[in-house]
Amino acid sequence: MSKVTPFLMFNDQLESAIAFYTSTFPDSRVTTVARTGKDGPIHSAEFVIGGQSFMGYNAGGPYFTFSEGFSLFVECEDQEEVDEYWNKLVKAGATKMQCGWITDQFGLSWQIVPKRFIELIRDKNSAKVKAVMDAMMEMERLDVAALERAYDSVR
Repeated sequence: MSKVTPFLMFNDQLESAIAFYTSTFPDSRVTTVARTGKDGPIHSAEFVIGGQSFMGYNAGGPYFTFSEGFSLFVECEDQEEVDEYWNKLVKAGATKMQCGWITDQFGLSWQIVPKRFIELIRDKNSAKVKAVMDAMMEMERLDVAALERAYDSVR
């Protein structure tokens, strides 16, 4: 485990969240689980999602909720991978948001971002970067071809 690990508080949904996340993202697994009683529900766990270690606690109740102030950033190789994660999250009950953001059925926010978007906004030409950013602001799920068209529209 790294020195800094995200700690997620769930309201009686930890077991469902772990099952969904580990089945959705490769390089994911449960590393430890602590239950309430021998056969009781999970109250805490350590798990890995996409290679990132997390700790989770299943007693946040209504006092602790997730907000868009914290999100998980998923860098995707291409449009196919963006679509894969986006569609899995939507199918499971996620709420689509603007700019490649999506809030899953547990209330956790994700950014599903193609690597190409990051490359385009690192360009030294600020007009090209602005065109890409303006295009992105009009999208829910990020569209690589549309982002590239916006980039190419500026000479």
